[in-house]
Amino acid sequence: VHLVESGGGLVQPGGSLRLSCASSGFTFSNYYMRWYRQAPGKERELVASIGSAGVSEAYADSVKGRFTISRDNGKSTVYLQMNSLKPEDTAVYYCNAQGFDSWGQGTQVTVSS
Repeated sequence: VHLVESGGGLVQPGGSLRLSCASSGFTFSNYYMRWYRQAPGKERELVASIGSAGVSEAYADSVKGRFTISRDNGKSTVYLQMNSLKPEDTAVYYCNAQGFDSWGQGTQVTVSS
């Protein structure tokens, strides 16, 4: 299982970013995919998940209404559209395939003025 996250960066409060996670080494279309984040000094937390067919989305309360998870099974890629970003969204963001304890290098998101 190989996961490569990208799309992070520095953005001002209220701004937007779109994260991508390119996956390989497994049959992507068969698995739920998840986005997690880990802020300095805090445990990794689940942000969003999406079912194998692109439905059954779920979100943490802290991001509900601001973040949208989606996937392209043809490209084995999962996305996280993040809008109305807040300083408390600052973290390293990781994707994960349900059932696999494999993680990419993550992508840093920093929300600051």
